[in-house]
Amino acid sequence: MPYTRDDVAKLIDHTLLKPEATHSQVRELVEEANELGVCSVCVSPSLLPLPFDLGNVKLAVVCGFPSGAHHSDVKAAEAARAVAQGADEVDMVVNLAWAVGNEFEKVEADIRAVREAMPRAVLKAIIESAALSDEQIVAVCEAAKAAGADFVKTSTGFHPSGGASVHAVALMKATVGETMQVKASGGIRDGKFAAELLDAGATRLGLSASAKVLDTL
Repeated sequence: MPYTRDDVAKLIDHTLLKPEATHSQVRELVEEANELGVCSVCVSPSLLPLPFDLGNVKLAVVCGFPSGAHHSDVKAAEAARAVAQGADEVDMVVNLAWAVGNEFEKVEADIRAVREAMPRAVLKAIIESAALSDEQIVAVCEAAKAAGADFVKTSTGFHPSGGASVHAVALMKATVGETMQVKASGGIRDGKFAAELLDAGATRLGLSASAKVLDTL
C-alpha cells in the first residue's frame, strides 16, 4: 500500500549507535529528528542523561548491545539506569547463544529480567532474526511475548548475518499477532524496502538514513 512521508516518519526510530558518537552528534540527531517528525531517537546508554532538550521526540536506548552476551542482571541494571536517566524505550538484545541453542526458557528469563527492571517503559527485544532459523524466530518471539516485551525487533544492524528481511518481519508478526508490535531494523536504506517491511507487518522502523528513506518513498 502507498505510504505518505508523514505517516512513515511517525514510525521511525532515528538511530545513531556508532561507538564513537558524541553528544554533539546526538544533538544534531535530535535536531534532525524533530525536523523530520519521527517518533524517537535511539542512542547508546553511555550518552545519558542527554544535556539538552529532546523537543517532540521520544528517547530510545539500547541495552546489552550489540552482542546480547551479557548477564541478565547486568542488562536489567543497564535498562533501569537508562530509564532513570530519561529513556522512554529500551531496545535489548537477547542472548543469541541461547536462541541458536534452542534454550528458549533462558531467552524468556533474560527478557523478563529486563521487563521487571523497567515495568513502565517500552521494551523491544532484538532477536537478530537473520542468524536464526524460522523455527527459532517463532520460538524467540513466543518467549518475548511470554516475558512481557512490547516489541520484537529484527536486528541490531551489527551482526554479520544481516539485518531486516520481509520474510522475517512477516513471520514475527504472524507469531506475535496483535498483542505485540514488530520493529524492523538493519539495512533499511530506501523507501521501497521500508514500505515492503511495513506491508509485512512492521510498525516501527530503525533507521540511520531516515531522510534518504523518506525522500525515496
